[in-house]
Amino acid sequence: MSEQMIWIGVGFLGQALFSARFIVQWLASERSRQSVIPLAFWWLSVAGGTTLLTYAIWRRDPVFIIGQGTGLFVYARNLMLIRQHRRANEGATTP
Repeated sequence: MSEQMIWIGVGFLGQALFSARFIVQWLASERSRQSVIPLAFWWLSVAGGTTLLTYAIWRRDPVFIIGQGTGLFVYARNLMLIRQHRRANEGATTP
């Protein structure tokens, strides 16, 4: 298998991970009968975004690199906010 085919596989894997987050979000919303964003959505965003960023760097595509790189900051920040919120709630319920 050529190096180029491996990188194309990496690109498709990243796109699959990135796309899976929408399926996870949709199913969680259907179950709740309201729009929700589950934790898995953000983890799939990080995994897919990182994989796609790696592929974009290999492709040397500055537009793709900036787009995915910027998105990773948003996904990471959301995970940080979720963690802070959970810690605050744990502290509030502990006597």
